[in-house]
Amino acid sequence: MSNHTAQSRHSAHSEHTRHISRVQHPTLERHCDVAVIGGSAAGLAAALQIARQRRSVVVVDDGTPRNAPAAHMHGYLGHEGVAPDELMEAGRAEVRTYGGEVLAGRVVGVHRRDDGRFRLDLTGGHALVARRVLAATGLSDELPAIDGVAEGWGRSVIHCPFCHGFEVRDQRLVQIVTHPLGLHPTPLFRQLTDRLAVVLHDPAGLDEGVVEALAASGVVVERGEVRRVLTGPDGEVSGVELGDGRVLEADAVVVGARFRARADVLAGVGLGVTPHPTGAGDVLAVDPRGETDVPGIYAAGNVTDPSLQVLPSAAQGSQVGAVIAFSLAEEDLRAAVRRSGEEADWDHRYGGPDRTWSVNPNGTLVREVSALAPGRALDVGTGEGADALWLAELAMNLTATDISGNALARVRAEAERRGLAVDLVRGDANDPAPFGGETFDLVSLQYGSFKRTPDQRGLRSLLAAVAPGGTLLVVHHDLSPLHDPVDVATQTRMYDPEAFVGVDEFAAALTAEPDTWHVEIHETRPRPSGAASTHHVDDVVLRATRRAV
Repeated sequence: MSNHTAQSRHSAHSEHTRHISRVQHPTLERHCDVAVIGGSAAGLAAALQIARQRRSVVVVDDGTPRNAPAAHMHGYLGHEGVAPDELMEAGRAEVRTYGGEVLAGRVVGVHRRDDGRFRLDLTGGHALVARRVLAATGLSDELPAIDGVAEGWGRSVIHCPFCHGFEVRDQRLVQIVTHPLGLHPTPLFRQLTDRLAVVLHDPAGLDEGVVEALAASGVVVERGEVRRVLTGPDGEVSGVELGDGRVLEADAVVVGARFRARADVLAGVGLGVTPHPTGAGDVLAVDPRGETDVPGIYAAGNVTDPSLQVLPSAAQGSQVGAVIAFSLAEEDLRAAVRRSGEEADWDHRYGGPDRTWSVNPNGTLVREVSALAPGRALDVGTGEGADALWLAELAMNLTATDISGNALARVRAEAERRGLAVDLVRGDANDPAPFGGETFDLVSLQYGSFKRTPDQRGLRSLLAAVAPGGTLLVVHHDLSPLHDPVDVATQTRMYDPEAFVGVDEFAAALTAEPDTWHVEIHETRPRPSGAASTHHVDDVVLRATRRAV
């Protein structure tokens, strides 16, 4: 069973409606193979590796990367000078290309369940259940309590000669030393400019030999506290005011921050931070494979090593992602199973004792299909089967597919109760030959969702299932409201539409072959009443026919 699953349409339908409507959000628990906490370089690189191994991976990102104040990043081969947001946008797109999801939200706690899996509590009361967890949460920089430092941080107040050094070459630099590690980058800054002054704001624990060497090399060394960092009319740094009132003119200021690993969410599994050998902060300890002291929980990026720039953070994330993929594969090999995280997610949703949604067929389906002549029909992502059973009653020779065995069991029971013949197939649009190479007079995808793949396998399989002269009907919610910002402090968006094949992709594929397809309808319109939800949302409707040979 492929992990790129065709999702049950009424579950996808309800989830979309929950977010699109402006009513109270019901809580949702989703299941996946791997949950990644943090969507910056390390987390996205790991997610890409894992998704390419056909594992379901969900990244939860609260949009607070360490390098958020920086306008550009440096030292990343092939991406030199790119804005951090631009790199992250490209990374998210790549993860979604393989069906990985990136959710806007925040993890507030992690706990181990009795079955060995991990539950991640999210804002909004939602939860993720995962077999493995990767913490790519980064760290927080603790700046010295000097006026003007925080205001210029990441711009004209810098800390890393590799991140910002070339941009301030030959300028007037004032370095404020506030802890013993502060002198570590000073020789590099001395190489970048001959106008460097060092202020020993807090000289405790400093190596006096290094201080003497700097002074002997021509670096101005001042002993005493800094009162504040000054800025000019343009808002840029203009100097550093010392405690005695003197001002050292400066074009940029160097400050070494202390650092704190963002690992509080892991307290529920017994994980805490470890002091860094430099004494300048703390980190989350991992072994050479990236695994923490808690089996099944891994970490990568700055949360494990404060010295990592974006490129090595991404490299470490990629490496740890591969380790996680190996651990899952070896576990499944020992159990002699080939698990699907997507299948587990949807089986969980249909695992309760009660019917999840209404028995009403989709009103748009009824409107578009009622006039069709009886024939062979394929209902993809059938869910609990309201549409499939209606089609069967319409004298259609009906095949219905879904990833969830629990959903299909409910369809089977209701079909037997009504005396209807329905051919039920458990599978995914992204499986090889998911529909047995057969063709149908009607192929219906109602609020269905299946994951993206670079080769568009699922989309191509659905199109190939339409017989000459047959009809393709794709109906989905208008998902534009899902692009509105979400307050991650109070809510997590539990569905990532960009990880799934959408109506626009179907439309693009059809219009690219005008000799094969005739698009009859492609429009957004109010959704008719009678579906699972009565919320007033719009549908995007695509109806096309395959031209007869």
